[in-house]
Amino acid sequence: MKLNENVKRVLLCSLWDLATCSKDGMPNVVPVTFKGILDDGTLTVGDVFLETTLKNLEENGGRIAISVYDAPKLEGYQIQGTAEHVTEGKIVDEYRAMVEKMFNGAATAKGALIIAPQKVIVTSPGPDNKKEL
Repeated sequence: MKLNENVKRVLLCSLWDLATCSKDGMPNVVPVTFKGILDDGTLTVGDVFLETTLKNLEENGGRIAISVYDAPKLEGYQIQGTAEHVTEGKIVDEYRAMVEKMFNGAATAKGALIIAPQKVIVTSPGPDNKKEL
């Protein structure tokens, strides 16, 4: 899915809140700092502490939602899609280097989520709220 420039801008300037649900309906939301957007609109997240998120993804077929917002501009989006966890490859290597540098070797990335967006919903207040892009 191609993301428009407004959505990309907010994704790049904001923390992301990842939301997943377990098979019995228990929600889980976590903020993530290690994240990125590939040229094709695929989203990536470095897995440092995603234990419950990974368990939920395994149980729910990979379904995930991301909430991002630019508070000063009152602009926000929810991105719904599917995530796959990978433990090797270029993206994982990049996150490992990033995390190890930030934590001076005290933590590392165990892998990465590769997220395929399927739906983008406006969460900004106003007439476009709940509009699907």
